[in-house]
Amino acid sequence: MSDILCIHSERLGKIFRAEKGKYDLMIGDRCIIESDLGGDLGEVVTGSSHVCCSANSHKSTTRIIRKATPEDISKFAWLEQKERQAFKFCLDRIEERKLPMKLVRVRYFFSEKKGIFYYTADGRIDFRQLVKDLAKEFKMRIEMRQIGVRDEAKMIGGLGVCGRVLCCSSFMKTFEPVTIQKAKKQQIAINPTKISGLCGRLMCCLGFEDATKGRMYTDEDKVEE
Repeated sequence: MSDILCIHSERLGKIFRAEKGKYDLMIGDRCIIESDLGGDLGEVVTGSSHVCCSANSHKSTTRIIRKATPEDISKFAWLEQKERQAFKFCLDRIEERKLPMKLVRVRYFFSEKKGIFYYTADGRIDFRQLVKDLAKEFKMRIEMRQIGVRDEAKMIGGLGVCGRVLCCSSFMKTFEPVTIQKAKKQQIAINPTKISGLCGRLMCCLGFEDATKGRMYTDEDKVEE
C-alpha cells in the first residue's frame, strides 16, 4: 500500500488522508486533491501520524491529482476573492428582493463553470429572479443549495464549549442522530444552554460519549495508593 499523507485543505479547514502514490511530496508541499468542486488546494502536514498511517486509513483516502504549481496557488487565491465578491453581490440582491433566506457561503468550481450558493431558510424560497441576477452577473451555472443549521455550523466552523474546533467542521464526515435520551443516559443535566452546540441542536459529542453507556466511576474503580 502507498504511503498515507495527511493533507490540510486550506479552503475547507479540514485534514484529509491521501495516498502518496507516484508524487514526491514532503511536509509543507502543496498539492491539488480531488473534491466535490473539481479540485481543492491542500498542504501536506504530516506523513507519520498514527492517525494517517493506521491500518484502516486507506479505506477513506482522497486522491491526489497533482503537485500544485504556482499557477494553481494563484488561481485558488483568485477563486477565493471571486467567492467573496459573489457573496456580497448575492447578499445585496437578497436584501433588495426581500427574500427570507440567509446566505451562508459561496463556492466556485475549479473549472469556473459553476457556482454553488449555500443558504438556510425556514421553508421553500422562490429565488428564480435571484438566480437570473447571479447568472447574468457571473456568466456561469448557478446552483442554490439549501442546507440545515448543522451543515451551516460545519461549513462556517467555530469553537465549541470545550475550547476546541467544532467536531463537525474538523473531522466529521456525516451527522449521526443525537437524542435527548443519550444525555439522560449519561446523567447530564438537561439544560438546553449546556447541551446544545453553536447550531442550536444537541451537541454531537453526546453521541460519542454515549458509547460508554453512561458508565459512572465507583469506589471500586479508584486506584489504591
